[in-house]
Amino acid sequence: MASRKPPRVIVVGAGFAGLTAARELEGAGVEVEIFEARDRIGGRAWTAERLGRRLELGATWVHWMQPFIWTEIRRYGQGIHPSPQVESAYWIGDGAVRSGSEADLDAILYRTHGRVFADSARFFPYPHDPFAILRDPDTDPEVRRRFLAADEAGVLDALRDGTFTREEIDLADAYWSAAYQGPTATASPLMAVHWAALSDHRPALLDDQTLRFKLDGGMHGIYTAIAADLRAEIALNTPVVAVDHDGTSASVTLADGTVRAADAVIVTVPLGALKNISFAPVLGAEQRRLIREGGNCVGFKIWIKVAGRHSMLACAPGRYPISLLRTEYFTEDDATILVGFGSDHTAIDLRDPASAQQAVEVWRDDLRVLACDGHDWVADKWSGQTWATLKSGQFFNGWSLFRESDSRLRFAGADWATGWNGVVVDGAIESGITTARSLITEFRDE
Repeated sequence: MASRKPPRVIVVGAGFAGLTAARELEGAGVEVEIFEARDRIGGRAWTAERLGRRLELGATWVHWMQPFIWTEIRRYGQGIHPSPQVESAYWIGDGAVRSGSEADLDAILYRTHGRVFADSARFFPYPHDPFAILRDPDTDPEVRRRFLAADEAGVLDALRDGTFTREEIDLADAYWSAAYQGPTATASPLMAVHWAALSDHRPALLDDQTLRFKLDGGMHGIYTAIAADLRAEIALNTPVVAVDHDGTSASVTLADGTVRAADAVIVTVPLGALKNISFAPVLGAEQRRLIREGGNCVGFKIWIKVAGRHSMLACAPGRYPISLLRTEYFTEDDATILVGFGSDHTAIDLRDPASAQQAVEVWRDDLRVLACDGHDWVADKWSGQTWATLKSGQFFNGWSLFRESDSRLRFAGADWATGWNGVVVDGAIESGITTARSLITEFRDE
C-alpha cells in the first residue's frame, strides 16, 4: 500500500468498535474519517459524574479472561478493582421475600445454571468460534440436532420439567431478566450457553466476568486513550443518514447533505439504531428482518443512592421493575449507591426517586431512596437498545448475518462479535479489530 495513494475508510460511530477499527486501519497506513452522531465518544460505554461520583452509565465490568479488553487494559496501563462482596442477599421466590447470604442465593441459582448450561462444552468446544461443530463432519448428529433446536426456546424452558421448584425458577428468571435485559420467554438459550462456554463452563466465573471487576479509571480511561492514539479527527454531532456501497468503493451522506466518498465504510452502530441509516443497495432480506425485529435488549441499568450503609444483593423475577440490585459504593455522607438492572425500560423512571423507592421496597421497606440516575439506552435514538442480547431464533439468524459482505460496506460492534457477543466491551473490540484486518487484507491483495 505504501507505493500508491493509501486507501480511505469511513468509520461510522466512535464507540469501542469504531475506535479500535480506526486504530487498526491507521496502523496499516489507511486514511480514516470517523463520524459520530453523539456529542461524545464511547458509544454504550459512558463514564459520567452522577450522584456525586463517577459512574458507568453503560458498560462496566471487565476480566482478564476477556482477551481483547484485557489487551487494552495492559496497553494503556489501567488497573482493576473488584465490586464489593455483599453481606446480605434477598430474593423473591414463589411469592415470598427470602433472605440469606450471597452463597445461599448462589447455591439455588447455580443448580438452575447447571441445567441451562448442560450442553455448553458439547455445543461450544471453541467458544470464540461458535459454529465450529456445524462445520465439523465428525459432530454427532444428535448433538447437531440439539444445538439447532436450542435456539428456538426460551432460556427458562429447560427448567420446566418438574425437577425445579417455583423458587428456583423465579430466581433464574431474575438472573436472566437482568442478563438478557429483556423477557426470558423470548431469550435464546444459546446465548446463555455461549456465555457459559466463554467462562470455562463455570457459573461463578461467568459472574466474575460480568459483574465483578471494574476499571480504576472507568471505561473512560480506555476509550479516551484509544482515541488519543488516532491521527483522524472524530466528527461529533455528525450523524450518517445513508450509505452507498459497491464492490470497489462506498460513500456516506451526512445529516446536512454532505457526501463523503471512500474505499470502504465500516458501520459500528448497534442493531437498534440501524433503522436510522438507509443503504443502497438495500441490505439483504434477512438483515432487514432482523433490524425490524430488534434484539431482546429492552431493559435498563439504574444507579440508586439510599440512606445508610447497606451491603446487599437483591433479585426478583422479570415481572418486577428491578430484577437485580447490588451494592457498588459507600459514600462519605453515610449513604450507599446500588446498581440495578431490569427487563423493561418503561417499568421505571431512571431519574425519579419515587419510582426507585417503589421498586426497592419489594425487598425492604426500610430503604430510603435519596436519588437515582441512569440513561435510557432503548429510548436513545443512537442505540435503540441496551447491550445486545438475542431473541429466540436469532443465534443462527441474527448477529452472523452482518459478518459477511460482498461489497465495501462492513459492520462491526459488540452486536456482531463471535466471542463476547453483546454483554461486555470485549466483543466490540474483537469485532472492530477483525473487521479492520479483513479490509486491510483486501486492500493489500488488490
